[in-house]
Amino acid sequence: MEAKAIAKGLRVSPIRARLVADLIRGKNVQEALTILSNVNNKSARLTKKVLDSAIANAINNNSADATKLYVKEARVDAGPVMKRHLFDSRSHIGHKDHRTSHINIVVATRN
Repeated sequence: MEAKAIAKGLRVSPIRARLVADLIRGKNVQEALTILSNVNNKSARLTKKVLDSAIANAINNNSADATKLYVKEARVDAGPVMKRHLFDSRSHIGHKDHRTSHINIVVATRN
């Protein structure tokens, strides 16, 4: 049984969010929650919210046992880029791109 949760358009760079997603991929759900609560950055807090939602989906929709769940898939995709312009030296225009990301987490029961 699988359940998933997706958060789209999060204001965190996909490169930074992938570092956190790599930490929890394939782990038990309780172990993944412990890892995410001990990592101190924004992407860990956002990933923890998505993981909590995926766990709740598995319990409520599929009536799964929470102790047998594990993180089957943790994927971070790039979202739309908000492009901002800055005035640079010698009348040039500089760029400051605000990157966004989509976090997808799938939890499943271990047999």
